[in-house]
Amino acid sequence: MPKVAVLDMAGKEVGSIDLSEAVFGIEPNKSVMLHMVKNYLANQRQGTQSALTRAEVSGGGKKPWRQKGTGHARQGSTRAPQWTHGGIVFAPKPRDYSYTVNKKVRRLAMKSAFSAKVAGNEMVVIDAITMDEYKTKTIAAMLKAVGAEKKALIVLPEVNEKVIASAANIPGVKTAQVNTLNVYDILNADMFIVAKDAVAKIEEVYA
Repeated sequence: MPKVAVLDMAGKEVGSIDLSEAVFGIEPNKSVMLHMVKNYLANQRQGTQSALTRAEVSGGGKKPWRQKGTGHARQGSTRAPQWTHGGIVFAPKPRDYSYTVNKKVRRLAMKSAFSAKVAGNEMVVIDAITMDEYKTKTIAAMLKAVGAEKKALIVLPEVNEKVIASAANIPGVKTAQVNTLNVYDILNADMFIVAKDAVAKIEEVYA
C-alpha cells in the first residue's frame, strides 16, 4: 500500500496517509493512458475549418475563352482549382473529431495516471488547501514550498473560488475537482498536488 507524507501549505510535514493500492498502486498501463490522451486532444479540437469547392465559390459560370484557336490551354471556368480565386480541391468542411471511450478503459487510465504520479514521486498531499482572501502570492508560496515551480495540477475536494482565481494567474498551474480530472492534465503536470479530502473522494470514485 503506497504511503505518502501529508504537508501543510507551508511545506511542513504534518503526517502521512496510506493510499489505496487499487487506485494509486497499480502497474501503469501506458497504452491505455496514451489512448485517453489522444481521446482528450481529439475531443478538444474545434473542427471548424472550412473552404469552398469549385461548386460553391461564386462566379466562374462563363467559359473564359473559346475552346480552340487562342493558343491558351483550354479552360472551362475561372473558378477551377488551378485559377487564382478558384475553388479548393477536396475542400475541408466542419466535422466533429470527438469520440467516446469505454468506461472500463477510462477508469483504468485514470488509475494508471494516479499510480504513475505516485511511483514517480510527483504527487504531493496537502492537509488542507484553504484561503481567506484572493491572493496569488499565497498559492505561489505553497507551490514553491512543495517544490512545484513548473507545471502543477491542484486538485480540490470541491469548488473554492479563492483558490481557483488565485491559481489562475500563475502560468502552468491548473486547478480541478475530482469530478473534472482527466488523464491528460494529470500526466501533463510536473507535480500532482491533491488536498487530503480530495484523496478520499478519488478513492471513493475509483476504488
